[in-house]
Amino acid sequence: MTDAAPGATDLPLFAPAADLPPLARVRGEPMARLPEDLYIPPDALEVILDAFEGPLDLLLYLIRKQNLDILDIPVLSITQQYVAYIELMQGLRLELAAEYLVMAALLAEIKSRILLPRPPPSDEGEVEDPRMELVRRLQEYERFKVAAEHIDAVPRVGRDRFVAAARVDAAPAEGELPPLVLRELLLAMQQVMGRAVLFTHHRIAREPLSVRARMSQILQRVQSGPQPFEALLDLAEGKAGVVVCFLAVLELVKRNLIELVQDAPFKAILLDRAHPQNVTDDAA
Repeated sequence: MTDAAPGATDLPLFAPAADLPPLARVRGEPMARLPEDLYIPPDALEVILDAFEGPLDLLLYLIRKQNLDILDIPVLSITQQYVAYIELMQGLRLELAAEYLVMAALLAEIKSRILLPRPPPSDEGEVEDPRMELVRRLQEYERFKVAAEHIDAVPRVGRDRFVAAARVDAAPAEGELPPLVLRELLLAMQQVMGRAVLFTHHRIAREPLSVRARMSQILQRVQSGPQPFEALLDLAEGKAGVVVCFLAVLELVKRNLIELVQDAPFKAILLDRAHPQNVTDDAA
């Protein structure tokens, strides 16, 4: 028997004691203690307090947070805070840290240029501070950011203000018919076609091609001599005529009224009238 967890023997999982408030309610029942097999993944809850639109936004935030002079940036302190934020972001969202790494590399480059010995100033002009290019970018970004915030504060139709509108359909004048649209006409035609199906009568038409009539025609044709099968067809009758003619030939062969003759292999098959001798031999 395994040892019970501390405090688990005297408190049930549900129905807490009267002096203890429930930790939670599961399906309406109060829960007195957490279950022993409860597992909460480490990334189940993620809260992001500050969201930055880019590396310049983060850098400007760090400068304004410490009330630093933008014209005299302490590169070492800002770089350390910047790198700390990048390490946090790599743990949460690695795909968002690429452009921030570029800015961190730029800060490291500026710091290295400050630490390296500078050449003596010439008469033409002094050597520019390595931080000035970054300062100009920050100042320009700050101007656009403040302008965007002012524009966003302006009341906007559809977000802060909504235009009131009312639609009043004018009633047609007396004796004036409303305009007819194509959709209404198609719906009316669909209803009429549906009712027309109910009044359709079932008509039985006689087949124009008859197997019995075709049998009589074939018997008349073979009286004058053997006839090829193609000569008995009428192309105007189409597929139905071919099928009727073929069935008539099979029926005549079955009744021994005609016979099929082929002079040599791969020659045309001829239809001839049945001879009495062949009929007698078949009967025997």
